[in-house]
Amino acid sequence: MKLIIRWLATSLALFAAAYFVPGIHADSPEAWKIFAVMAIILGLVNAIIRPFLKLLSCPLIILTLGLFTIIINAVSFMIASRIAESWFHVAFYVDDFWAALLGSLIVSAVSIVVNTFLKDGKATA
Repeated sequence: MKLIIRWLATSLALFAAAYFVPGIHADSPEAWKIFAVMAIILGLVNAIIRPFLKLLSCPLIILTLGLFTIIINAVSFMIASRIAESWFHVAFYVDDFWAALLGSLIVSAVSIVVNTFLKDGKATA
């Protein structure tokens, strides 16, 4: 149940990112499908690719006292959108790095709120 709630929250966070950030958009009459698929792709990128990015940039993360993780989040967001476009033909587009940075901040903020809510035990199955 928690996995489904997180998936839905990520889908809504991606919708919010596309709504508020001018450089992020989904081109489809049924955009909710795009956000649902993109949430899965973003989750897989965060589970598979992001740990390698963190490992490779470990000195920068230490040097910036963890702030470089924000850059890694933006890069992961861009990678997920590129994978969605090229491999799965999902019409979710991130125009540039700054749009990815703002979009990843929105998705991260929503994820923090949802994880806090789930840890309180209010949404347990």
